[in-house]
Amino acid sequence: MHRHVRTAAALSLMLGWTLPADAQPAGAEGYWGQWRGPEATGVARHADPPLTWSETENVAWKVEVPGRGAASPIVWGDRVFLLTAVPVGDPVPAAAPEAGRRQPRPGPRAGRDGRGGRPGRRGRGGGRGAQPIRRHQFVVMAFDRGTGAVAWRRVAREAVPHEGHQLPNGTYASGSAVTDGERLFAFFGSWGLYAYDLDGGLEWEADIGTRFMRNAFGEGTTPALHGDTLVVTWDHIGGQSFVAALDARTGEERWRSNRDEIDTWATPLVVEHEGRTQVVTPAMNQVYSYDFETGETVWRSRGTTMNAIPSPVHAGGIVYVTSGYRGNNLQAIRLADARGDIAGTGAIVWQLDRDTPYVPSPLLYDDALYLLKSNDGILSVFDPATGEPHYALQRLRGVPNVFASPVGAAGRVYIPGRDGTTLVIRHGPRYEVLAANTLDDGFDASPALVDGELYLRGYRHLYKIAEDQRRAR
Repeated sequence: MHRHVRTAAALSLMLGWTLPADAQPAGAEGYWGQWRGPEATGVARHADPPLTWSETENVAWKVEVPGRGAASPIVWGDRVFLLTAVPVGDPVPAAAPEAGRRQPRPGPRAGRDGRGGRPGRRGRGGGRGAQPIRRHQFVVMAFDRGTGAVAWRRVAREAVPHEGHQLPNGTYASGSAVTDGERLFAFFGSWGLYAYDLDGGLEWEADIGTRFMRNAFGEGTTPALHGDTLVVTWDHIGGQSFVAALDARTGEERWRSNRDEIDTWATPLVVEHEGRTQVVTPAMNQVYSYDFETGETVWRSRGTTMNAIPSPVHAGGIVYVTSGYRGNNLQAIRLADARGDIAGTGAIVWQLDRDTPYVPSPLLYDDALYLLKSNDGILSVFDPATGEPHYALQRLRGVPNVFASPVGAAGRVYIPGRDGTTLVIRHGPRYEVLAANTLDDGFDASPALVDGELYLRGYRHLYKIAEDQRRAR
């Protein structure tokens, strides 16, 4: 792993703001500092966003975002942070690699302009034949939360990608940023991991390598942050797959656990149980839990389906792992019973083999586990302790196709669709639609909820949804 450290200054140790809640730094529970929110479940307990909005109602601001990205916004203090990839220059013809070939791992890359992997190599765009690839700027943006004005913009790197991504929905900026309130971490996969202060000063960057994804489906993994440690999943077909922990203050690698996996997009889940911190990482062949301090395997279970995308969630001592590509899989794993190989044991308290999500992550909101079927607007809600359905296969009218993950606050669940409509339903054991709100954009990125605000990153714009105070009076 090649690193370039911009500053040697080390800030004071911050306690993690992932689970459990009592380990969070002050104020973290009121912000949306990571993918899936302050509890990594999709819930914002201190938020109360509007119920209704449109292009002419309760849109506090709407700003155009350059380039493309499915990265979700995160919010801390008076800033909204977002990652995007901006094409520059003319397209470069892409040469298709040999289908299914497992490529040798590239060696360390050197030089800011020469870190693009094998010279002259171009991948396919999502299995649809060779696609032209343009040079891209990998950009980190900070917006003023009050006005939507750009507070700062940093080009982390400019390069011609070594391979394409799935069309039309893939992007080169699909993983979300994460912050501990002092540093902002931006992970662009093969194009680097970067740590900034919240004013945009670069503190360090790490070059982890080059990933080659099956059929050039594209990268999009978000790291997990706990205390002063970042955990990154690096599964691909182009060499050794692994999970690694890095010092969040310097970018130095603390441990690495190799594994025989391909193409994982799911964000690792850091969870504390009975005094031990674990890192739960879904993957196709096995689901793994690693010791947070050492990287040693704590337990493992049977794998998910191919293309492990949904992020796991946890509450009440149970971890929920799910996937839904070329099959269906959900495992509810009781951590108290999980040691060694748990496949087929009582540590799996319930499971599903149908109607599970492909892309959207589950929402775990108190006594309800919300699951979308594949990428369809079809919702099932389960008792998380028993697996008994509150209701199942409820079609979401007006939201036929969903890539974003549902979020919850103030007794409501928000489900954005790709066609621009966000359905708001009542949280609970019975299905009740409260509102259907349509905007002039489509949504693959998941919302962020803070205070009385909801932030939606569309294909072209970033929206701040907030109650119109003039109308409220």
